[in-house]
Amino acid sequence: MSKSERLNAAEVSVIKSGRRLLDNVSLTASGSELIGLIGPNGAGKSTLLSILAGIDTPDSGLVQIDHQPIGKLGIQTRARTIGWLEQSGSVHWPISVERLVMLGRIPHLPAWSQATHVDQQAVERALALADCLSFRTQSVTTLSGGERSRALLARALAAEPDVLFADEPVSALDLGHQLQTMQLLREFASGDQCAVVVLHDLSLAARYCDRLYLMYEGRIAASGSVASVLSPQNLASVYGVSVISGCDEVPWIVPVARL
Repeated sequence: MSKSERLNAAEVSVIKSGRRLLDNVSLTASGSELIGLIGPNGAGKSTLLSILAGIDTPDSGLVQIDHQPIGKLGIQTRARTIGWLEQSGSVHWPISVERLVMLGRIPHLPAWSQATHVDQQAVERALALADCLSFRTQSVTTLSGGERSRALLARALAAEPDVLFADEPVSALDLGHQLQTMQLLREFASGDQCAVVVLHDLSLAARYCDRLYLMYEGRIAASGSVASVLSPQNLASVYGVSVISGCDEVPWIVPVARL
């Protein structure tokens, strides 16, 4: 049985201050897929992710969720369907982690209603999954960068979206929590759910992602299976480095020299 397509972006372009940040970029994601966006700094990854999530609007091209233009989805439908985890997210209110995560349930609550037992269960699951239980009562403003990243991930998970977009979700995390977060995203992308994730760690991308899109100067330089995208030729062309790689228990890639 073929997987159902959840996300389709066709010929998306973005121009800002006379600079073409995205140039006719197309991308798809189906149920049970974890899609990785990789590429050097300034390649357009974060710009593309914000367009896919409906945070920003492209100058041309089309983004569809479940075969519907994202701009035509109702606010409630969009909030329930799409999860968003921004890069280096910040929280300016001195609220507890638990209350922050409960904010993820707002799309599921009728106006002026109280959280239900179902909402509380969703929050408990998210706190546990993101390893936030030990600081659930702590103010978000007192957290370390890594702890804050985990709390924001828990908020995104509590919303129980169908399509999750995460911009560098492991950049502030220690090694153990990097693996935990990538495994979480891997498990999230099951059934009809899918996720699109910006990553810089190519070994994590190789280990956890189903397909990759390699970006360079606002374009897709290569896309497809992990093995085809992460070829030495592609990495030399886009990153300007030579690499060594292997697959013992898990795949790994190490840059060894600039070209």
